[in-house]
Amino acid sequence: MKPVPFGKLADGRDTTLYTLTNEAGTMVTISDYGGTIVNILVADQYGILGDVALGHISAAEYEADEAFMGCLIGRHANRIAKGKFTLDGVEYSLATNGGPNNLHGGPGGFHSKIWQVDDATSSKITLSTSSPAGEEGFPGKVDVTVSYKLTEENALEIKYSGKTDAATILNMTNHAYFNLAGSGRIDDHEIEIYADQITPVDEFSIPLGTMLDVTGTPFDLRQPSRLGDGLQADHVQIERGNGYDHNFVVRNGGDELVPAARVSEPVSGRVMDVFTTEPGIQLYTGNFLKGQTGKGGQVYAPYTGFCLETQRFPDSPNKPQFPTAVLRPDETYTQTTVYRFSVSNKK
Repeated sequence: MKPVPFGKLADGRDTTLYTLTNEAGTMVTISDYGGTIVNILVADQYGILGDVALGHISAAEYEADEAFMGCLIGRHANRIAKGKFTLDGVEYSLATNGGPNNLHGGPGGFHSKIWQVDDATSSKITLSTSSPAGEEGFPGKVDVTVSYKLTEENALEIKYSGKTDAATILNMTNHAYFNLAGSGRIDDHEIEIYADQITPVDEFSIPLGTMLDVTGTPFDLRQPSRLGDGLQADHVQIERGNGYDHNFVVRNGGDELVPAARVSEPVSGRVMDVFTTEPGIQLYTGNFLKGQTGKGGQVYAPYTGFCLETQRFPDSPNKPQFPTAVLRPDETYTQTTVYRFSVSNKK
């Protein structure tokens, strides 16, 4: 692997880009800035490579964008209500960067760090970073490691681990935006999510603390469903999210690696399967993209990309009934997620 420059940040620091490849010609590029997935080039049903990840051509553009495209998220993925939580009787106040809430760890979260590259080969890269006690308001010093591996089966495996020196919370994910057609709106993508429930939200996108059976709702994605149909559905939860921006409860999730979702795009024939060890997966349909210009001059308007973010549930530090995100010094945080690409109806 030959690293290449990825430009400077506003403070003058240099960033670097690394490319993973396999024998099929699939390529995944990763930046040390934010541990960001910049490109995912996979073949369509005609064997033509195309980039299925939204993103930018320099680290400076990622730094200026607030959409968290492709980056590693921490300390806590998704939202924490009002930027506050209590742990072991102590209340902690966090940065509020998502309306009244803490979103994706705050503005100085893992997405904004230049990660150390511990090892890099043609098929795997291992990154690490540290978060000191008090950073963005979180207790405890945390050391985390993330590896990306591209297999010969066109699977991108992401493995996370973390340790702390004091009780804290840790809930990591990757915030890649996908478009299996390579461009345009995602309405014609067909999606399955292997979940019987979601965690419904209030008007600030904070879970109510209950579970909603997906039967008879736009969230029943247990069979292949056209994304555009759900986006147009008349349902209070779709209205609150301005589309899909909801945590699905992964069937049998939370321990072993299990299938969580499948997405296909009929014209390209591309298929993406998602596997995870996490109990939740957030479907986000790019509802709040702002028309920013990305790679190849593409305009990223709302609904031009989707995310499938594997995670502990949103606001879990304030919801004891949810799977815990608490990490203690005698424990190790681990998480594995796999995005596997293939084609249907190969020509």
